[in-house]
Amino acid sequence: QVQLVESGGGLVQAGDSLRLTCAASGRTFSNYVMGWFRQPPGKERVFVAAISRFARTTNYADSVKGRFTISRDNAKNTVYLQMNSLKPEDTALYYCAAKLSSYRAAIPPGRYDYWGQGTQVTVSS
Repeated sequence: QVQLVESGGGLVQAGDSLRLTCAASGRTFSNYVMGWFRQPPGKERVFVAAISRFARTTNYADSVKGRFTISRDNAKNTVYLQMNSLKPEDTALYYCAAKLSSYRAAIPPGRYDYWGQGTQVTVSS
């Protein structure tokens, strides 16, 4: 079992930055691919970014490329999402997720095994 707790959300203006943090506990953090997802109001949850076990590979949704950066610190059991140049359409509930993986460098497809409760990000225009 892995427990994930997100923090760092808030209300900001368009163009501002936020850094989301996800703290993990329960299992060996470096065994897990980590991802961020978001669910806008009234819409389905969608992929935002993912990072491989030792941060060699990252993936991003097209909508956030060049503005968001995912990173991790395995010594601190933490994954981050740095969000710059925020837009109103980035408004959503942001979730952290973990996926057990045997790949050291790749991000395999497939579902995520554990999810946090989410942190709200609201961007005003």
